[in-house]
Amino acid sequence: MPVPKIVIVGRPNVGKSSVLNLLARRQVAIVDPTAGVTRDRVAITVELGPDDDGRHNRLAQIIDTGGYGITDLEIGDHGNTRDMTADVERQIDRGIRDADLVLFVTDAQTGVTALDQQFAEVLRKKVGTKPMITVANKVDSEKHELGAYEAAVFGFGELVLISAKTGYQKYSLYDAIRAAIDWDAFVGEDNPAAEAIENLRGPLIAIVGKRNAGKSTLVNALAGDERVIVSEQPGTTRDAVDVDVEIDGHKLTLIDTAGVRKTKSLSGDIEFYSQHRALRSVRRADVCLLLIDAAVPVSQVDNQLVNEILMHHRPTVIVVNKWDLAQEQYTQDQYVEYLDDALKGLSFAPIVFATAKDNDGLTDAIAMALNLYEQARHRVGTGELNRTIETILQERGPSSKGGKQARVYYATQAGVDPPTIALFVNDPGLFEGTFERYLLNRFRDELPFSEVPIRLFFRPRNQVPREARQGQ
Repeated sequence: MPVPKIVIVGRPNVGKSSVLNLLARRQVAIVDPTAGVTRDRVAITVELGPDDDGRHNRLAQIIDTGGYGITDLEIGDHGNTRDMTADVERQIDRGIRDADLVLFVTDAQTGVTALDQQFAEVLRKKVGTKPMITVANKVDSEKHELGAYEAAVFGFGELVLISAKTGYQKYSLYDAIRAAIDWDAFVGEDNPAAEAIENLRGPLIAIVGKRNAGKSTLVNALAGDERVIVSEQPGTTRDAVDVDVEIDGHKLTLIDTAGVRKTKSLSGDIEFYSQHRALRSVRRADVCLLLIDAAVPVSQVDNQLVNEILMHHRPTVIVVNKWDLAQEQYTQDQYVEYLDDALKGLSFAPIVFATAKDNDGLTDAIAMALNLYEQARHRVGTGELNRTIETILQERGPSSKGGKQARVYYATQAGVDPPTIALFVNDPGLFEGTFERYLLNRFRDELPFSEVPIRLFFRPRNQVPREARQGQ
């Protein structure tokens, strides 16, 4: 089901990212007083609440953009610079092009500036007949209302006074947005927009890796569009950027993330929050694509990401990117052996070799990600699971301690995503450690969880479910 796209535009530091966070009801975009923090289009699908007759719970995609008119010089690790201004403004243009509604945000505390006026003229040429709303932000008290009303001079649709910081008049903004959109183009009378956002978007696939591993290049190749800015300078991506795509009939949301680096190397709040959002993307993803840069050695940062992935039991495809730069030095089998030694803890994860800039190997990476998505949600019947346990224990049981023989009374799959197996035993201490690792490996051999993390719990006999006790 299509949803309207609402793009937020304006000059730097008017609070566009704060407006996005207000509408999303959570911190999605990084907010910092430094001008130019947002570069890419940061998007999220949100519920705008029911319409006047209460029948439709309106869904919309809200898109934040960078500030128009800023000179954004990116300084690399070695002092080299790149002017990002044209890249940022190209992202703004694409956001306007795809939008169904434009929110033009101004700063009520500074009033209308020359740059506001300049951007307004640009908007008149680019927006055309699309509906617009002028949002005067930072109305934190009555004394700021006069500056807010200055924005009415542009004549861009309704003028809404808000404070994204305090939430002042936020419901007026919701009302104005719902009134400005032609909902019949998206939701018919027989199609109330009650479908869950998760179903609307499909699996969440986080693209993670160290800086300059090629994450943004991969996202753009899969999206078939310059959806995020690509630069040879490390650290270009700052926010975690959600990109909705459809690949071979499958709806997916790709999460482009900032490159992870050593914590001690982080410089300032922006890099700290960028890294925090990248790691948070691992936690909220259904599947991770861990990009390994084949042009450089596996590093401590790569293993830091592996630890984050393992901590949250995320299904993961290891994507060896820039393979074109390494294939003269290694065969794929040799590189797999190298990864087994250098990358600890993900020996069960599938590996795909790719060159994102040439769109090579990406179809395989997505196909494998979808396979892992299904594996992580599979549920094994209790009978099958207990027969499997019995077979494994006949082959090898845990070592006895102090003459005490280990026994398994019952096993059940307690959950999915990740697959979670609970074993009810006479003494959990007899199973933990070496035998636990053995069991996990055997489960991957015998059950349809061969390439995803498995959570394993040992519980004492007195916690066996009642229905299982009755069958014993």
